[in-house]
Amino acid sequence: MPPKGKSGSGKVGRRGAASGSESANKKAQGPKGGGNAVKVRHILCEKHGKVTEKLKSGMRFNEVMTRGSMVGPFQEATFALPVSGMDKPVFTDSPVKTKFGYHIIMVEGRK
Repeated sequence: MPPKGKSGSGKVGRRGAASGSESANKKAQGPKGGGNAVKVRHILCEKHGKVTEKLKSGMRFNEVMTRGSMVGPFQEATFALPVSGMDKPVFTDSPVKTKFGYHIIMVEGRK
């Protein structure tokens, strides 16, 4: 979970805080809505240019991804992304920047 008042700087990472109203809650849930948990894959790298180009040229996400624990600051970005699969991945167009580097995120499932 990200620290209060902090979020990633990627396009997908910026979302308004929920104010308790029904419409604000729907906005906070992302384009597909619902769910309290997501299954994601992410790539953490110091510089995003080369990795993004590999993905856009057709390299599979799981070939680029390295295993490791996930960090909290990109939570908002993961809930804003639609669920996608390895055959047609949807990932953050602008990587989410954190103190650890840049995160390219793909959501595989939602509960």
